[in-house]
Amino acid sequence: MAVYTHVSAEALADFLTRFDVGDLVSAKGIAEGVENSNYMVDTTGGRFFLTLYEKRVDAGDLPFFMALLDHLAAKGLPVPPAIKDRDGVEIHELAGRPACLIKFLPGVSPSHPTPAQARAAGAALGQMHQAVSDFALLRTNSMGVDSWAPLFDRCGSNLDRIAPGLHDDAGRMLDNVLAAWPADDVLPRGAIHADLFPDNMLMLGDKVTGLIDFYFACTDFRSFDLAVMHSAWAFDATGERYGDAIGRALIDGYRTEVALTEAEIAALPALARGACLRFFLSRAWDWLNTPADALVTRKDPLAYLRRYHHYASEGAFA
Repeated sequence: MAVYTHVSAEALADFLTRFDVGDLVSAKGIAEGVENSNYMVDTTGGRFFLTLYEKRVDAGDLPFFMALLDHLAAKGLPVPPAIKDRDGVEIHELAGRPACLIKFLPGVSPSHPTPAQARAAGAALGQMHQAVSDFALLRTNSMGVDSWAPLFDRCGSNLDRIAPGLHDDAGRMLDNVLAAWPADDVLPRGAIHADLFPDNMLMLGDKVTGLIDFYFACTDFRSFDLAVMHSAWAFDATGERYGDAIGRALIDGYRTEVALTEAEIAALPALARGACLRFFLSRAWDWLNTPADALVTRKDPLAYLRRYHHYASEGAFA
């Protein structure tokens, strides 16, 4: 989450009159994340999130995201669907941006996950994959394997502004990942979250209370979703320290809900390296291009370079 687009109190109060949520009490911009502009909104009727979708989120993709959230909510999963206005509309415009008012979910994101929390998180991902087995809509992964070479080219030699020699190192990473990437028909596919970091999961103790921020959701390998989670949960923020107990618990939790095929197990190390490359490149691009006045927390791309080298050197997933 972040704030790129500023909304006045007057404009927000007028926006809220479309909904049966009461009157505006307060609103606070949220700085974490890099994708959209987000506010925590308190009204006389409760607490909500307001999301304004910035340029990286294509407005044409919003019906897919909203339909996926509605599908998961109907299956009983703890996800935050958009609030419909009095006319049944979910997607609006505010301050020149597509905007949605989102249901607030209780819980906090684990900053230092325990094995018990990782096991619950893995099970929640498995439950999500089970729940979308009958979800018919499709969306290409806009940050999937086909996007990595073009993004690397756009970053270009500017990568060396982040660290000396980074452009060449990233080029080798890209070549290795693309050479090992599974063919499209090898692994089970379906709707995936594609960004289920600890800060996109809410928990109370060891119980999952929310899966949030579905704005990279797409159709791709199910096991790529697991690899993304593993690379995000099993390391500290710097990417230096690997928590094997966390990694094992995450996978064990997932397997309580979904059986991994032999092909998926064999592919997990390559998928994990791909996850590292994906987040390294997107973080590098944001590091180089985030506006200086944006209320946003930039994330260190080198943390994912270190994760990549772990998977490449250890040759193991958990």
